[in-house]
Amino acid sequence: MAFSVNTNAGAFIALQNLNKINSAIEVTQKRISTGLKVSSAKDDGATFAIAQDLRGDIAGLNAATNSIDRASSELDVALAAGEAVSDLLIELKEKAVAAKDTGLDTASRDALNDDFKELRDQITSIVENADFNGVNAVKSGGSAITAITNDDGSNTITVAAQDLSLSGANVTLTTLQSIGTATLASAAVTSVSVSAANVTASLAKFGAGSERLSIQKTFVGKLSDTIQVGIGNLVDANLAEEAANLTAQQVQQQLGLEALSIANATPGRVLSLFS
Repeated sequence: MAFSVNTNAGAFIALQNLNKINSAIEVTQKRISTGLKVSSAKDDGATFAIAQDLRGDIAGLNAATNSIDRASSELDVALAAGEAVSDLLIELKEKAVAAKDTGLDTASRDALNDDFKELRDQITSIVENADFNGVNAVKSGGSAITAITNDDGSNTITVAAQDLSLSGANVTLTTLQSIGTATLASAAVTSVSVSAANVTASLAKFGAGSERLSIQKTFVGKLSDTIQVGIGNLVDANLAEEAANLTAQQVQQQLGLEALSIANATPGRVLSLFS
């Protein structure tokens, strides 16, 4: 073996190996600290790009969930209003049927008529105030309830508005309807009965829409979780494996330092040739 004090090939080799080990330790420590084997495009450009696209899908699904929650709240308000109107119609029918009795005295009929009018007008109050986030699905000319249901907003669920106002499409009871006479009471019974059936049908439509939104929300949640797991499979580090790697790399680092120390001491042996 040639001895040279100008060029120490062994030290160069030992230093190169030590640098590789130090670089590997840096990578392992980064994975352990972040929990990710791919935390940036520098680690694996293709995998990082795929993961970013999937993260974008999750963000879109989160927006869809928020939209479904908003629509569900709007529908809950509409359902509450519809149920209240349905209950009022039941009370109105009771008053109207009672007023059909031709044997009623004037005071009793007037009392029933006054109650009837108060209940009738309460329908208007409920319908006009059934508003959530600027959406009222039960008034005349009310707004349909719409929710986006996928990650890019291209698919939606729409629940049609149901007009529950007096003299509207479903409630045929008019704003001036009364039961002041037996004849008027008879007409009111018919009107209230038809209205009650229509409102029940409207509630069924709202209920079906609410169920559909609930099912879609569950699906969106499961889809988001599945994508999240897929991202984890792509970019998450196996911490048990990385811990084992770090231990081995630290031992290699120590051995590398020893090898470099030995290589650096080699030129000094030349002095023994002159003693």
